[in-house]
Amino acid sequence: MTQTQFAELVGVSQQAISSLVGRGVLNSGDTGAVWLKHYCENLREQAAGRASMGDLDLVQERARLAKEQADRVEMQNQLARKEVAPVNLIELVLADVARKIISELDAIPVELKRNSKSISSEDLQYISNEIVKARNKAAQIELNLDDLNGYVGDSQGD
Repeated sequence: MTQTQFAELVGVSQQAISSLVGRGVLNSGDTGAVWLKHYCENLREQAAGRASMGDLDLVQERARLAKEQADRVEMQNQLARKEVAPVNLIELVLADVARKIISELDAIPVELKRNSKSISSEDLQYISNEIVKARNKAAQIELNLDDLNGYVGDSQGD
């Protein structure tokens, strides 16, 4: 049986049959009865969503959806176990820590002057300048998630 004859039998174009032959669903040289059996099996697989139908590959689309759903559940579980946190929350916490550290650093020269009889003005100025440098460096730090890609943390989860 030719591809054209089989196409007329099942009510599709010859190009559709040629495509099935090209994909290995139908084998050249098989009888019409074998082609009909394989053609029907392919239709059942497509209807069940286990086989591809042209450009729209339901199998791959379902697998992609299942993966996305699994990723979402994994992320929700990580949030619930407090293994991850939203970026905006991390930024707020870091800003709060920075404010606390800055107030402690700013108090150092005042405490030194108050508690030390022998410290000179030049020493206090040097310490103040170093604190300013450290604050400026800290202010220039940006949260870049690409730099953290693959970072897991230490064995303590820190």
